[in-house]
Amino acid sequence: MLLISAVIGIYYAFAGRGQKTSKDFLMGGRRMTAVPVAMSLTASFMSAVTVLGTPSEVYRFGAIFSIFAITYFFVVVLSAEVFLPVFYKLEITSTYEYLGLRFNKYVRLCGTILFIVQTILYTGIVIYAPALALNQVTGFDLWGAVVATGVVCTFYCTMGGLKAVIWTDVFQVGIMVAGFASVIIQASLTQGGINTILNDAYNGGRLNFWNFDPNPLQRHTFWTIVIGGTFTWTSVYGVNQSQVQRYISCKSRFQAKMSLYINLLALWLILACTVLCGLSLYSRYHDCDPWTAKKVSAPDQVQYHLMPYLVLDILQDYPGLPGLFVACAYSGTLSTVSSSINALAAVTVEDLVKPRFPSLSERSLFWISQGMSKFLFHNSILALGDDF
Repeated sequence: MLLISAVIGIYYAFAGRGQKTSKDFLMGGRRMTAVPVAMSLTASFMSAVTVLGTPSEVYRFGAIFSIFAITYFFVVVLSAEVFLPVFYKLEITSTYEYLGLRFNKYVRLCGTILFIVQTILYTGIVIYAPALALNQVTGFDLWGAVVATGVVCTFYCTMGGLKAVIWTDVFQVGIMVAGFASVIIQASLTQGGINTILNDAYNGGRLNFWNFDPNPLQRHTFWTIVIGGTFTWTSVYGVNQSQVQRYISCKSRFQAKMSLYINLLALWLILACTVLCGLSLYSRYHDCDPWTAKKVSAPDQVQYHLMPYLVLDILQDYPGLPGLFVACAYSGTLSTVSSSINALAAVTVEDLVKPRFPSLSERSLFWISQGMSKFLFHNSILALGDDF
């Protein structure tokens, strides 16, 4: 998986030889089409935290998490019909350019700096959390996981730009779906069929799809997921640089809108996979919880340890399939990190470099964009702190 991702970066660096400006590197020359951009949006949205954490959430608190399907619908419609037309018409590269046009350069600078700091910190967490979980449960080397992720991700982001990021995301979405499918299929065979999994979930109160309690202190209700989730994820799809940068790289506004609506179908597919994995976890362990049985670590780490534990439990006799799930988890990591690196490079060049050095040529900005991809990932690793 890492090798193919790196090869895609090499291909877009040398095969086309079409990247000559910062716009080509950061925006794919605004010539992208709907389907690959849609898959990239999905991959960026689904980090390894989602791959490992959502099934555990369903295992512990039930299938009410699936109501996010309604949330995703509202988020995509709002993004496609309200936010996308504004950003696409302005032909901006950084979403913070809008703040400069609407207010002033100081508001734009404030937004840019906050985004850079937040994304650097988040990127470090996205890399470290799955690496730690897989290290604890499978013995997968912690240093090896972090370094391999960092080197490969930085390599193809720097070499191929946005085109490489988008097409590696397409490949990585396929790996994620394959990893989920292997777990769901084998869990169904092990447990005696999908009906057994659903019956166990029903008897255990895990098919709790609806909860209309207005109490905001409950973990999941229809209102907290649909209303709270819509506001939360609209902030990601509507204005976050990582997502906006992808759909405004499309060659037409129609293609950009289609990328969001196709992405909605992919989000529903991934959500269905994570919920089914969570119900499979419950069916397998409802009589012998791995945490109370001391099979996994402390409760603050259970969220990321249960899925690797299930994989080793039901797939250990099938060579290659545990590795497929590891690739699934790291596809989530790579897709999120590569999107963050590319977005960080874009806002740094557009909001910090170009306004202060307006005389720089497009070729110079292209080289600066590449250099920023390396520099900003290095800072993300430093943000992990004393552990590294």
